[in-house]
Amino acid sequence: MKPTNLVFIMSDEHNPRLLGCAGHKIIKTPNLDRLAARGTWFPDAHCNSPICVPSRASFATGHYVHKVRFWDNGNPYDGSVRGWGHRLIDTGHRVVSIGKLHYRSADDPNGFDEEIMPLHVVDGIGDLLGMLRRPSPVRTASRKLAEELGPGESSYAGYDRRITRAAQDWLAREAPKCDKPWVLFVSLICPHFPLIAPQQFYDLYPPESLPLPGRRDGAAHPFYEELKRVTPYDKGFPDDATRRRALANYFGMVSFVDDNVGQILAAIEANGLGDRTRVIYTTDHGDNLGTRGLWGKSTMYYESAGVPLIMAGPDIAAGRVCRTPVTLVDAYPTIIECVGEKATAEDATRPGRSLFAIADVAHAERTVLSEYHAAGAVTGSFMIRHGRWKYVYFVGMAPQLFDLEADPLESRDLASDPAYGQALRDCEAALRKICDPEAVDRLAFADQEAVIARHGGREAVIRRGTFGHSPVPGEKAVYA
Repeated sequence: MKPTNLVFIMSDEHNPRLLGCAGHKIIKTPNLDRLAARGTWFPDAHCNSPICVPSRASFATGHYVHKVRFWDNGNPYDGSVRGWGHRLIDTGHRVVSIGKLHYRSADDPNGFDEEIMPLHVVDGIGDLLGMLRRPSPVRTASRKLAEELGPGESSYAGYDRRITRAAQDWLAREAPKCDKPWVLFVSLICPHFPLIAPQQFYDLYPPESLPLPGRRDGAAHPFYEELKRVTPYDKGFPDDATRRRALANYFGMVSFVDDNVGQILAAIEANGLGDRTRVIYTTDHGDNLGTRGLWGKSTMYYESAGVPLIMAGPDIAAGRVCRTPVTLVDAYPTIIECVGEKATAEDATRPGRSLFAIADVAHAERTVLSEYHAAGAVTGSFMIRHGRWKYVYFVGMAPQLFDLEADPLESRDLASDPAYGQALRDCEAALRKICDPEAVDRLAFADQEAVIARHGGREAVIRRGTFGHSPVPGEKAVYA
């Protein structure tokens, strides 16, 4: 495989079911669909934690969350663990980011030569309230989800437009100056809430034409009942008409993201870079979108823990669908290989594998991990994909088991059925080969308690409150 440049595009909170190439009958994503048609799509891709900060830390470093210990949105990545960006800078490649990073600060050595318009956690601290997990206070700001509905022009949409223009400008002005393959990381913030879609994209989805979120079985697990208590998104909706408006705005924002991706792809071609530039599109985590009465992220259901993942460009098979389970830690070896660098012994300590190799030789039995230790989690949750099975281990609670071949919508939890006892035991053994969940859970709580103590203790953190979503550069956080 010849070395090429890489444009890596990451959105924020894109439910992986909402892609035309995934068979969705309503969503309009023509640019991403064309990208998939000329490249490879990974429908079994997942994040490594279904919340922004730890997911992005795993992506940056190529390590699982329990290894790097950036557990939640109040434990931001600070560059202390080297990632793929550091590796490439050391070997003379230009590595530039545009847009949302959600790390601690631009003053940290985050693995970029330049950060253009970066969005980092609020005040270099982030969301401390999410660390209060036993018990968790109700996050009243979550009810704003149903109140801040579009259509309209949000600060997030304006930020994404600026990011896209900056990416177009960089491809025209800076890319020609590089004498080695470069990496441009473009990080859009939509379709992350608030659910306010620009009018032209909202108009694509008349609310009355949209089906209501699925109310399938599966959210009755005590872990998710506690999550719904702490983040009462659904209670904020007065009626189903408002839920449909929420979906119309989210769908509109997905199409808005697709439009921005299309502009970036057009800029690659317009500047003569198409034959020497690969493109990868993904997101940091998904969104439940009201399924099972859950909104936002934080769950191990596919809507939340799954991510869209598409790659295209030179030497990548066109129209291929790779069903091997993959996660965002696989980005590390993929990026290293893309620009022509060889893996080192230190690289090999990471759990990821190159997506190029995975796409060429599918391996459906591969085991991958996602974990969650953040807001609303009374205990740690650990999900593995293991063959046909999705297994979710909750420390101190009953597990979940889904047969994804027979039940791709995860509507029937098989964990309590004696007929699946062997599958349950095999999955737990596979998880324990990756980590000791009880030990990881203890470590996460201990680290979080130490951060809480540094900020004055539980009551001080509660008085500080939290914010519904991170502000764009130049704006202030609104606490509730």
